[in-house]
Amino acid sequence: MALALWLCWTAVTYLLEGRVLTMARPEDTGARVLYAVIANLGVGIGGSAYVLRRLMRRGFLSPRRSGFSASWRTPVAVGVGVGLGVAAYVAQGAPTLHPIVLLNGYAQVLVVSVAEVLVCWAVVGGTLEAILRPIGRVGSVLAALGATSLFGVYHFAHSPPFNTVGMVALLSVVGLATGAFFFVSRDAYGTIVFHNFLGLFGVLGALESAGRLGTYTEPRVPLIATGALSLVALVLAHVVFFRVAAAPHRT
Repeated sequence: MALALWLCWTAVTYLLEGRVLTMARPEDTGARVLYAVIANLGVGIGGSAYVLRRLMRRGFLSPRRSGFSASWRTPVAVGVGVGLGVAAYVAQGAPTLHPIVLLNGYAQVLVVSVAEVLVCWAVVGGTLEAILRPIGRVGSVLAALGATSLFGVYHFAHSPPFNTVGMVALLSVVGLATGAFFFVSRDAYGTIVFHNFLGLFGVLGALESAGRLGTYTEPRVPLIATGALSLVALVLAHVVFFRVAAAPHRT
């Protein structure tokens, strides 16, 4: 189920983004929203919620293993994610500090980041770790590496420059940082916040290279709305589906 979800999500991403070069056309808000809604809200977030619910109801996964555990953990993880994310964005040479550009970019990347963290680490990483549980901490390390590998390969379904071998290798290193954050914090929310800053740098950097940062200096309501909707979908999945499905569950 985890692998099928990843394959479906990657295929839909290629059809709606990589094949038609959606990311290379920042002015085409409609195409970006269509890609965000179908590939990420629908398949990435909705599909992950379905798979996680099924696996939790079977007792195969627990909320903790999937990043949805104690509520006290989330504020701490989110705070750390913001701090590390801002530091990483600035340290890499922030393409811009324009507040509206940052808002548009962060909202645009957010729906993708939620889907990436859920599919690659909550579902795939959590499943691999559960399978490899008999070998202890080594299993967790292998699970993190496996999830990160699929995260890197997934980017071949995107438009340039994200589908090149060099960029995929670089994004796999980014994935290692995200995977480490996820498996240490055991919190999906904090991981998403941290990972989104890494994605923000990549997207704004690509727009800067193309000379198109100026197209984001006005608020883009559709992008902001889809970003907010992705958070609503995540919280609803957590509150409505995961908590109910998790009792009883394995630790």
